[in-house]
Amino acid sequence: MSFIDLNSDLGESFGQWHMGDDATMLGIVTSANVACGFHAGDPAGILRTLKAAASHGVTVGAHVGYPDLVGFGRRNMDIASDELRADVIYQIGALKGLARAAGTQVRYVKPHGALYNTIAHDRRQADAVLAAIDDVDASLVLMTLAGSPLNEWACKAGLRVAAEAFADRAYNRDGSLVSRREAGAVLHDADQVAERMQRLAREGVIECIDGHDIALQADSICVHGDSPGAVALAAAVRSRLARSGIKLKAFAETGP
Repeated sequence: MSFIDLNSDLGESFGQWHMGDDATMLGIVTSANVACGFHAGDPAGILRTLKAAASHGVTVGAHVGYPDLVGFGRRNMDIASDELRADVIYQIGALKGLARAAGTQVRYVKPHGALYNTIAHDRRQADAVLAAIDDVDASLVLMTLAGSPLNEWACKAGLRVAAEAFADRAYNRDGSLVSRREAGAVLHDADQVAERMQRLAREGVIECIDGHDIALQADSICVHGDSPGAVALAAAVRSRLARSGIKLKAFAETGP
């Protein structure tokens, strides 16, 4: 491919709890998945991140999640469909208001953590999230796990989709992410991560945790903002892609 998006999860600090280096990361990425207050983030901090994203020309997405501040949105929840739909509507709406105040706009939706992994395969919860996006703004792009059934479900629902791969996470052979509870699930070596993403962009493959290559087509690459060394990882990926002739461009700005 000639271009790809680079995104990160930002706006996740909460009060005195500082998470990530948003200011520096916004000088590297092309898209920012901004917390909406359910899994992380407080209004003032979210607004600061949105203003910084606007000043850097970084595209903004709503990073919606389960109502789980204590667990950072990484605990599975069996939420009723109507409640989940309302929760997602609420989060997108809140971020849209803050984004407008910051001089930018929400262009896409990326579910967070356990919600992201659940709706990749759980049709009931996926339908609730899809309906919520349609209720608020059907022009929003949905970022999905590359290769997951959610891609097809979202397209059939009439939503535009951007498939995502993770730079700093290990993959199983079926294309799912290795559980964070398992050793080796999170990658920290910047050179290794950059090389993996170069192969992804160039060849459409990624090495899974057992050493086998699997096919993976992605529109965007994610580096988690809360990971140790996240800025160095993102910078290494950006540099390696640039040297390979791969341009970075926000997927939400490329048209259908």
